[in-house]
Amino acid sequence: MHDEDEESGRVTLAAVAKEAGVSMPTVSKVLNGRSDVSRATRAKVERLLEVRGYRRRTQAASRSPLIELVFHELESVWAMELIRGVENVARENRATVVLTESGTRQAPAPDWLPGVLQRRPLGVVLVFSTLPGSVKRRLRAAAVPFVVIDPAGDPDPDVSSVGSANWAGGLAATRHLTDQGHERVAIITGPGDVLCSLARLDGYRSAMAMAGLETDPRLMRFGDFHVQGGFEHAMDLLEGPDRPTAVFAGSDLQALGVLEAARVKGLRVPEDLSVVGYDDVPLAQWSSPPLTTVHQPLRHMAEEAARMLLRPDDPGTAAQRIELATHLVVRQSTAPPRKA
Repeated sequence: MHDEDEESGRVTLAAVAKEAGVSMPTVSKVLNGRSDVSRATRAKVERLLEVRGYRRRTQAASRSPLIELVFHELESVWAMELIRGVENVARENRATVVLTESGTRQAPAPDWLPGVLQRRPLGVVLVFSTLPGSVKRRLRAAAVPFVVIDPAGDPDPDVSSVGSANWAGGLAATRHLTDQGHERVAIITGPGDVLCSLARLDGYRSAMAMAGLETDPRLMRFGDFHVQGGFEHAMDLLEGPDRPTAVFAGSDLQALGVLEAARVKGLRVPEDLSVVGYDDVPLAQWSSPPLTTVHQPLRHMAEEAARMLLRPDDPGTAAQRIELATHLVVRQSTAPPRKA
């Protein structure tokens, strides 16, 4: 009997069970996400499954006609754009979209995995900035395909993902402001430990350098992509006579907070302050004034991720990275600075 008989997979499981000192049913419980296995035993079995290269051979026909869409949070307005994109592809393939919230902001908790493994979906679309190794191992061992929609940065090189050109977006937003004559341009980007925030900040710095302008650390803020954070940072930036004449916000929600701060401070947009957002969510065109913003193709990103999931299985295919272009949408929240 050969321990590595990959055609059936059964002998590999038997070998793993023997090496881990557990029963075959226990190994099966780990593969299927059952909760009635101790954490230590689960970790040991998962590690051995990974070391031995076990992959469950599962035919797509035996899976449920579901696409699981996992967010670390569902409160952001851009979540709806991603849902619509996955739903478009699911509808074409007579599948249903299941929404799951992982319960943390920057990385998924393990609690959502048992439900996914038990539902046995066609695949999983993951929307968060950090993908723990344990999650990858468990999905791969259970033969559940997955793709990361990655607005937050570059994932591990062994993970298929869809992202967008964050540096180019930050560059375009800031160049639009400097080309209009703004010299004191502030930025409120996202969290400092999220790669898209840093990429947009680098684009801002590059545009300032191209315009021959120095970057003032006092005009740079790390935010949280939400309205309240944008408002609070803008209130601080707009305090005093040496305020910026323009603000580049790393999300449309933060930009809405900047617009409200300008109103509170008695500043007119764009006459006294120009504002640029990021994402181009539908709400941006209905702000007052309509928001100039960087279009991030969220719905298209979601569609591409779902299509990657539903392609025929090819064990020899390496992880793929698709990066979609961003572009500036000019509306009425930006104008040349008022002359003194």
